[in-house]
This record gives sequence, structure tokens and C-alpha cells, in this order.
Amino acid sequence: MTLIKHELKQAVIPFLVWTGSIGFLLAVCIFLFPEMKGQMSGMDAVFSSMGSFTEAFGMDRLNFSTFIGFYTVECGNILGLGGAFYAALCASGILSKEEKDKTAEFLLTHPISRKKAVTDKLISLLILITAMNLVIFTISIVSILAIGEAVPFKDLALLHLAYFLMQLEIAAICFCFSSFMRRNSTGAALGIAALLYFTNLIANMSEKASFLKYITPFGYCDGADIIAHGSIDPGRLAAGALIGAAAILAAYGVYMKKDIQ
Repeated sequence: MTLIKHELKQAVIPFLVWTGSIGFLLAVCIFLFPEMKGQMSGMDAVFSSMGSFTEAFGMDRLNFSTFIGFYTVECGNILGLGGAFYAALCASGILSKEEKDKTAEFLLTHPISRKKAVTDKLISLLILITAMNLVIFTISIVSILAIGEAVPFKDLALLHLAYFLMQLEIAAICFCFSSFMRRNSTGAALGIAALLYFTNLIANMSEKASFLKYITPFGYCDGADIIAHGSIDPGRLAAGALIGAAAILAAYGVYMKKDIQ
């Protein structure tokens, strides 16, 4: 428990900055909707004629003039990218920083096993990502009520749940990556998150590349698919769960045998 508290204490400032920034941008988008609502009716036709760009962001499957259609496109991209980058940032250095900051000797000479250290760091990572999503979900609901719109609880909950699960998978992948590294791997982790995001855009634009949705976690948190079907795709979600579980197991295996300097 001491290590968990220590990790959470160290992560307070990044948590506040990222949660505050994402929450603020979401609130701004929501408060813009009443101003844009009257102009949206003619925008669906414009978006539908933009070819691959429309398909990439799922705008061909959404009614942009409705609040949930607007929220899925505008707020979904903010939450998707912002949440993915935060999860990658948190996980990328959580194991490697002990060697980078020369604190490994101090940590591992305490009566705590490597397995316990990895588990506690993993728990702290889960707490941070969960707390961020709860705060942002609350901000979204309060902002929607503030502009006088009815809250689409089911669609909103499904969207936020999908993004939360996506963040956990990206965190698991970057957590595994961190176990191999001896130095700061933030840049590489952010690159992984961006690569997975653009992989989903490619899958949206081409039927031949649709299989990529089973590789990238953005595949099962595609807002257009979730709103259209009223659920998260179970096949893609299962593939993501397997990838995340494999990444965590690999992180344990590597760190148990790692020659820590």
C-alpha cells in the first residue's frame, strides 16, 4: 500500500493537468452545441460528400445535427486521443523510471518482492485511469444538463466505457513496453498511441483493412459503430482483452528476470 500511495502522490500534477485539460475541452465542445445546433441540419450533406475523410471519422454513419452525433465526433476525438495519450504517458515510465532515476536499489532492498512492486504499480495505474474517467464523465453530464439538453445516458455510458477500456489496453501495452526499457520511453509510448489511432482511421476508410479493428483498441471504441448498434463489438473487445492480458503477463515475466541496474 505504501508503494501505491507513493506512485499516486508522484502522479498528482500530471493527473490534474491531463484531467483538467480533457474535461475543459469537452465542456467547451458541449457548450458550443447550442450555438451550432441551428447550422447542423445542412452540414450532414456536406460531411457525407467528403469521401474517405467522412468514413475515417464515422461521420457517414452519424446524424451530426443531433447532440449524440455531435458529441460522438467532436468530444469523442478529444476523449479518445487525450485519454490514450494520458494512459500511455502514465504507463510508459512506471517501471523503467526506477533505473532511470537510480531508485531501483532503494526500492528493491526493501522487504518487497519484484512481483509485489509490479502489482502495486499496476494498481496505481488503474486507479489513475479510473479516476480520470469518472471525473470526465461527471463533467460531461453536468455540462449537458447546463445547456438544457436531455442526457442520453445509455449512449453516453457506452461511449465512455469503451474509451475507458481502450485506455486500459493502451496502458497495458505501454506497461509491458516499460518493463523492457531502462530509460524514459514517453516518446515511444505516445507514438504507439498515435499509431493505434491512425490504424483505426485506415480501417474505417478501407474494407480490405477492416481486420485492423481487431488489432487496435480504437476499433471497439469507434463511436459511430457504438451508436449505430447500441453496443460495443464483443469480438473486437475480446481481442483487445487478450492483447491487454498478454501484455501484462509479458511485463511480469520480463521484470521478474530483468537484470536491473
